Amino acid sequence: MPQLDVSGQRATRDGILRFDQSGSCGMRLKLLGIENTTDDHIQGTKLWILHLGILECDDGWFIRAANASSLSNPNPVSKRRRLVMLGILIEHPTEGLILYETGGGEDYPNLAGTHVQDVFSRVDYDKSMNLDEQIALTGHKIEDVKMVIIGHLHLDHSGGLDHFRGKNIPVYVHELELKHAFYSVATKTDLGVYLPHYLTFDINWVPFHGAYYEIAPGINLHHAPGHTPGLTIMQVNLKESGTWIFTSDQYHVKENFQDSIPQGWLARDHDAWVRSHQMIKGLQKRTNAKVLLGHCLDTIKELGVDFAPTTYK
Repeated sequence: MPQLDVSGQRATRDGILRFDQSGSCGMRLKLLGIENTTDDHIQGTKLWILHLGILECDDGWFIRAANASSLSNPNPVSKRRRLVMLGILIEHPTEGLILYETGGGEDYPNLAGTHVQDVFSRVDYDKSMNLDEQIALTGHKIEDVKMVIIGHLHLDHSGGLDHFRGKNIPVYVHELELKHAFYSVATKTDLGVYLPHYLTFDINWVPFHGAYYEIAPGINLHHAPGHTPGLTIMQVNLKESGTWIFTSDQYHVKENFQDSIPQGWLARDHDAWVRSHQMIKGLQKRTNAKVLLGHCLDTIKELGVDFAPTTYK
């Protein structure tokens, strides 16, 4: 039988198995991504929350059975909701400037088309919400970005990838998301939420694989399928403000996360969504993380966090 080398480490599908000497038992096992703590932060990492515009949509897209009629109320009022589009900018001491998601892009209404703009309507937009303008609030330029991470490739999270066409900037996305997005556009099976103008061959796509990926010291990606096959949440461990979890559209609004109410018409794989929900709830409990949802203005207010230029360390 091979001997276990407790001084080393070996890769697994979900991360790294690390072994060290501690306690009376003489060995402690830590499976990164399963038993993550906030100890793996890197001194000097900074984070900004970018405001990339407001969408107004029917509640039925985001909350299971919202606005549904009944025998006693066959014509209920169709409640609508205002949602924020977010980007997350990270200044990392060894990896440089990292961008998580890009919003819908400056020309969202025209590129999305009349029907999509009517359903997922961008409202009250001004130039200050452009991706490059938001990055400028942090003291950086969009040209300074060294790495892009995409939680999922729907148009309101990836439309800003136009800025990175023809560049050699790596754009990280889960392999299942990349395959599904290109397939959906090519076959027109899910066209509308995925659009061809940013799914191009002149972007430096870098797929990652499996359930967990430590993309940089203190920055961990977790595969969370359900809303889309390759959706990925991002965990960032900061020294002063602690752990943050950015969920992309695993959760659109607080009812999805706080009350465990599944998504509405935008749901794809319900069983996978439930499993991802359980994983994120456990991760949040272990790390005492602040959880920022994909579009929820209420959650941002409840957490008391601010948009750029406010800096978190």
